[in-house]
Amino acid sequence: MVETGTSNEISDLNLSYLLLAQRLVREDAETAMFRLGMSRELADLLGNLSLSQIVKLAASSLLLCRFRFDDHPILLALTHDGKNLTLQQAHATILLSGKQVEAARNVTH
Repeated sequence: MVETGTSNEISDLNLSYLLLAQRLVREDAETAMFRLGMSRELADLLGNLSLSQIVKLAASSLLLCRFRFDDHPILLALTHDGKNLTLQQAHATILLSGKQVEAARNVTH
């Protein structure tokens, strides 16, 4: 019973994520690619999925979204209790955009 509940919650989260991501891509692909940390190819594919394709994909028992702060500096920048929230957010944005540039370089080489 717990396994089914967890699977249903993952499917619900996947569906919400995919619908939001698709909306972001359709509204402004460049911004969506930056915010979601995805390539142009993935953004194009996601933007063109039908609702039935999204529902099928969301039904996976695997979580389709992932945390982008998989290293210490990014997590620290996002969680550090500092006085200047704007500066913290800017620092985190710079770190995340740097990771996206690194990923793009790795794909093209």
